[in-house]
Amino acid sequence: MTFALLESIHSPADLRLLARSDLDPLAKELREYLLTTVAKTGGHLSSNLGTVELTIALHYVFNTPEDRIVWDVGHQTYPHKILTGRREAMSTLRQLGGLSGFPKRSESLYDAFGTAHSSTSISAALGMAIAAQAKGEQRSAIAVIGDGAMTAGMVFEAMNNAGDANLLVILNDNDMSISEPVGAFNHYLTRLLASPFYNSVRKGGREVLSRVPAFLEFARRAEEHVKGMVTPGTLFEELGFNYFGPINGHDLDTLVHTLQNLKSVNGPRLLHVVTRKGQGYEPAEANPILYHGVSKFNPTQGLSAAPVAAIKPTFTQIFGDWLCDQAQTDERLMAITPAMREGSGLVRFSQEHPKRYFDVGIAEQHAVTFAAGLACEGLKPVVAIYSTFLQRAYDQLIHDVALQGLPVMLAIDRAGLVGADGATHAGNYDIAFLRCIPGMAIMTPSDERECRQLLSTAFQLNQPTAVRYPRGSGVGIDAGKNLDTLPVGQAQVRREGKQCAILAFGTLLYPALEAGKRLNATVVNMRFVKPLDINLINQLIKSHEMFVTVEDSSVMGGAGSAVLEALQQLGCTYPVLQLGLPDQFIDHGDPVGLYKQLGLDEEGIFAAIKSRFPSLQESNTIIECESSL
Repeated sequence: MTFALLESIHSPADLRLLARSDLDPLAKELREYLLTTVAKTGGHLSSNLGTVELTIALHYVFNTPEDRIVWDVGHQTYPHKILTGRREAMSTLRQLGGLSGFPKRSESLYDAFGTAHSSTSISAALGMAIAAQAKGEQRSAIAVIGDGAMTAGMVFEAMNNAGDANLLVILNDNDMSISEPVGAFNHYLTRLLASPFYNSVRKGGREVLSRVPAFLEFARRAEEHVKGMVTPGTLFEELGFNYFGPINGHDLDTLVHTLQNLKSVNGPRLLHVVTRKGQGYEPAEANPILYHGVSKFNPTQGLSAAPVAAIKPTFTQIFGDWLCDQAQTDERLMAITPAMREGSGLVRFSQEHPKRYFDVGIAEQHAVTFAAGLACEGLKPVVAIYSTFLQRAYDQLIHDVALQGLPVMLAIDRAGLVGADGATHAGNYDIAFLRCIPGMAIMTPSDERECRQLLSTAFQLNQPTAVRYPRGSGVGIDAGKNLDTLPVGQAQVRREGKQCAILAFGTLLYPALEAGKRLNATVVNMRFVKPLDINLINQLIKSHEMFVTVEDSSVMGGAGSAVLEALQQLGCTYPVLQLGLPDQFIDHGDPVGLYKQLGLDEEGIFAAIKSRFPSLQESNTIIECESSL
């Protein structure tokens, strides 16, 4: 397929020069180009296929970048990137040094707000609308938000605060369909409600009726009930928004016409647009979840709905299997996820234990407090949540869980660097923000078997607990099927050496072991950030002259800081080298390459220790053990 129209567009200004009749052919080219490029790089697919027409219409009608478009989450912005001068760079998508998979202010003037977490768009766009008003600038502020993101309380906080701001919210609803008769009627109704004539009549009528308050109230109630019968917008109207829609989000004529009318309407308004995930690519239409995030694939063959099992199971799979096994032995176990059933490994559990499975939507705060309520009644809730999303429920974790000492277990997926999703999804900070909470136990498994053991350990404790594990697979150790626990707060010496003690937290134990062999250093698998194995550390002080901590989390306030605090309490003044993630946001790229770049592979750990402690002698002697001192 040729891309003649698409190749003529280097910015939305070029798009706005096209005739309306060119927009449908452009959408066809854009969808094909999107499919071709994502198949080569991997990335979010079905959500982007669903927003092709909406993206074209927005940039065609509005004067971007002067008019601000804020894309909620942002995993549907590939068409936006292609139309805003980044078409040729799509081959670098989500790769080190390449385009981000999400909107990023430093990447383009057209990315009005950086997003990747859900439900922030209306708040941000409202801020932009109020700023324009305060500065006397005539420009539009548009928030594009999906129906899934509407489950977050932050959305309604923003809408409740909108007042009379000149804000347009586009609800991109991809979870419902419109039959032809209803769709045709709603198209007509929306065009009518959005037209300048209707709004001038409505405004004029209110001015006249305001002189007769009883008639004004009657008219308001009549309008509300009539609209409530034919549109689902009563809730939004109650929040102060004029509601328009729903309309077909793949009908460019209707989209353009409606947006042009709404552009001249003042105040907060909401346009309900219905789209279909995966639109135009049959396999993605049939299975939008499978095609939500894809690796490289052949578009003509598609993805297999039942992929061949990986040689090494992921930590997510290990958690999912453990959860089902644990549930068989304890009927009190309840599993909670904030809209991440597939990503957190809960598909099997949801099928085997549907009455004990709760997907609360994109509502992390509610998920944690809901778990606290379950725990109050003697149940054992397990909250499966990504590290980066747990940040959103911090107050609930402190106030509702920890302060009351409730046994809520956090299964924290995507700890450490996540790779292609970049800084917005990296689990760099959970150790730092969790370990300062009184009563919280934090565990860092180094491999698959230990992950299962520590999950069992955390579940048995009568206190708030967290087990953090990375995305992807470990070193390939069989996790087993048992539910054995490990002694709380007890580390494991994996190698005995001299002079230097390397204290490793999590999966970086294995490159630390390789570096430790070359340096004849003692290497300890710490397992627990809190409580630390103070007894072991005290023993190591007596036989070692220097300490190194290694972790896949923020150095500032992380596990290494916990060790420093412990050494200070023990009166130790030995030098300590802390290795971990630096005080900076780390962009997207292959995790192996990123860890190497940050000096957290075998060579990097070895070089850092040699540089800090040059007196250490390299060793050819390998002394291994698996005992605790």
